[in-house]
Amino acid sequence: MTIYLPPLDEHHPDIFPPVTSALEDPDGLLAIGGDLSPTRLKAAYENGIFPWFGEEDPYLWWSPSERAIINPLTYKPSKSLKKFVRKHGYHVSINRSFDQVIEQCALIRGEDQVWITEEMREAYRQLHRLGHAHSVEVWREDDLIGGLYGVNVGGLFCGESMFSLEANASKTALWHFCQHFGAHGGQLIDCQMITEHLVSLGAYPMTRREYIAEVERLRHLFVDTSVYRSQWIS
Repeated sequence: MTIYLPPLDEHHPDIFPPVTSALEDPDGLLAIGGDLSPTRLKAAYENGIFPWFGEEDPYLWWSPSERAIINPLTYKPSKSLKKFVRKHGYHVSINRSFDQVIEQCALIRGEDQVWITEEMREAYRQLHRLGHAHSVEVWREDDLIGGLYGVNVGGLFCGESMFSLEANASKTALWHFCQHFGAHGGQLIDCQMITEHLVSLGAYPMTRREYIAEVERLRHLFVDTSVYRSQWIS
């Protein structure tokens, strides 16, 4: 069966097809082509779209029929995680080592990670330098042992990937970021595709229609990105 995907206009990086035109199989595949410029990436996230493709693939853009969502205002870590963190003395920071975090995420060679190529890493590093992409780091003394990164869209944070080199490190990153994001006006965290692992972390499914409505509501909120400058969070 031949699949037709609308190519993106190279001269209008802020224009995407309507997400309602995304394919059912594969679920959410919306468009092909374009580039990874900051303008296009920012426009994608502001419209509920994200890039995802393998090393040998063209640029592919997605808006799946169901999203994995975490509400930072109601997120509660397990008692065992709280006890574990107190016992092991982990520390958490914001934007101290964005490059290290995305490099570590790229080393995870699972099915959903093969897209973090050097070109993709550089694209998100540019977004980070512009203040749109942020990282969370978990440390044991001076060793980076876990973290996550993603893109901020007003009151929405679009999580991209996380990694963990020691027990519960990525869970610790998520827990502390929920506290931090929620305290500064953030209302939703998008984790993209729903998985059993994300459900175990507190994610729940949201339909595309519901998600796009939330994006449209939250993207205009002001969340002070200065709070994401390099700092320790408790």
